[in-house]
Amino acid sequence: METPPGSVRSLFRWGQPGEYKHPNPRLVKLMSEKFNLGLADLQNPQKTGLEPFQAELSSRLSEGQLEELRSLVGSDKLSTDPYDRVRAGYGKTMLDLFRLREGQLENLPDAVVYPRDRKEIVDVLRFARDQGIAVQTRGAGSSVTRGCEAPRGGITLDLSRHMNSILKLNTVNETVTVEAGMLLPDLERRLQGAVRTFGCDHNYTLGHFPQSYEFATIGGAIVTRGAGQNSTYYGKVEHMVLAQDYVTLNGDLVTKEVPAKSLGPDLDQLMMGSEGTLGILVSATLRVKRFLPGNTRRFSYMFKDFGSALDAVREVMQSQEGMPSVFRLSDPEETDVALRLYGVQGTPLDSLLRLGGYKPGKRCLLLGSADGSHRYTRMVAASVRKKVRHFGGFPTTGYVTRKWEKGRFKDPYMRDDLMDFGVIIDTLEFSVDWESLPSVHESVRKTCHDLANVVVMCHLSHFYPQGANLYFIFIGQMDQKEFTEYHRRVVDAIASSGAAISHHHGIGRLLAPWYAEALGPVAFDLVRAIKKHMDPDHLLNPGVLSLNGEDHGSIHR
Repeated sequence: METPPGSVRSLFRWGQPGEYKHPNPRLVKLMSEKFNLGLADLQNPQKTGLEPFQAELSSRLSEGQLEELRSLVGSDKLSTDPYDRVRAGYGKTMLDLFRLREGQLENLPDAVVYPRDRKEIVDVLRFARDQGIAVQTRGAGSSVTRGCEAPRGGITLDLSRHMNSILKLNTVNETVTVEAGMLLPDLERRLQGAVRTFGCDHNYTLGHFPQSYEFATIGGAIVTRGAGQNSTYYGKVEHMVLAQDYVTLNGDLVTKEVPAKSLGPDLDQLMMGSEGTLGILVSATLRVKRFLPGNTRRFSYMFKDFGSALDAVREVMQSQEGMPSVFRLSDPEETDVALRLYGVQGTPLDSLLRLGGYKPGKRCLLLGSADGSHRYTRMVAASVRKKVRHFGGFPTTGYVTRKWEKGRFKDPYMRDDLMDFGVIIDTLEFSVDWESLPSVHESVRKTCHDLANVVVMCHLSHFYPQGANLYFIFIGQMDQKEFTEYHRRVVDAIASSGAAISHHHGIGRLLAPWYAEALGPVAFDLVRAIKKHMDPDHLLNPGVLSLNGEDHGSIHR
């Protein structure tokens, strides 16, 4: 059934109203066994939110202030409607979903503004500064770090409605300049069709495909230092950005479109990851690459254990024989779950793997692809094949990768179905060096299991010669209070392990309590001093990065 427009569910569900990914029977069976769910439990969904959204919300802005805002941007670009305000104040953090299902409405903006151009952003910021009004920024609302909340009310600037155009495609420099509110699929579609749309000699790609790809903006990716699933070849977003245009409370901050410079500190790197606390990103210029899908080579391999798999992928990354594009290694528990969900468990293929020494509870699946020119992808695929087979990798063909690619952006839809029956699925991700990775993986995984009865999956999906990220997925039966405590203690374990507390999701307000300790006192004082210079009254995204030491809402360390 399609989600009714204007319903509570339309505020918290993932994606398009008529799009679904229901758990397949094998996942339902796994959940039933793991959490002792009976037939009655699976026939009675909870708090589905199909009822119309109704709420009366007070505003901290006076009618006079609202009228002045309307004069700056126009009545059609300002909303005080309760539905619009709730939509702007919540993202897709698990805590967001819990609160919306429970009808807990907090940390909402008093007005949502949909600016059409740079001048309107300048005018709104000047007005907010003069009036002492907080300003939040919003892209497409797929934040998983409580990045959308407005703990002091005020104005939320939603850039996705109007500021979503390509400003320039430079084929000589192979760059694209794009407004911050443009959705990644819209940008990619126009780049991949550049021959037809722009009359170029080549089609192009940014190569940025995060899990949230369908509902993420380029600005949101930049200010959180995001990473796509093909980042091992294309890089994280901060490796793609050449120049940026910010509106700040002190004036314009615009960097130059040059490939590199000996001019530090690097303002582009400073602003990327500031998550709207230092200024509002208006547009950015990014590197693009030629789109050559006909040359893509896909592969997958099974390893006997996690240790040999790690040795193999590290050798691939350090061999200087090219970088894969997608490179994704699942640990034993995730591999077992994946083989069960895709119907491999108990088949002749499963029996063949077991006979070869690839046993449940130990085996690990690697899948990947290579992008670029024909010669380059052939070299990368051959290098991967040689190295992984040296470490006992058993080839399982490119079909596995194709099957994963087909559904890779649909998995978030399952969160809604699972939560209907009291089962949560959430993630935490971080980066670590190769030397520390095995012990950090084991210690965090042990913490996840020790704290609750959960399914804990983990994979590596972003690789470097010096290390990789660990992406943990946990599935369990928890209420809001249990989840909040569980999440806190797992993040504590990550932070104490010495790993970076986030690799690509950003910090937001969710991880803000750990941010100062993660940076260290000297670095944190420096960042706070910059914040004081750029925004002395803490009007921009208050609570994000904990730069003003407050406004963490209902999560406290």
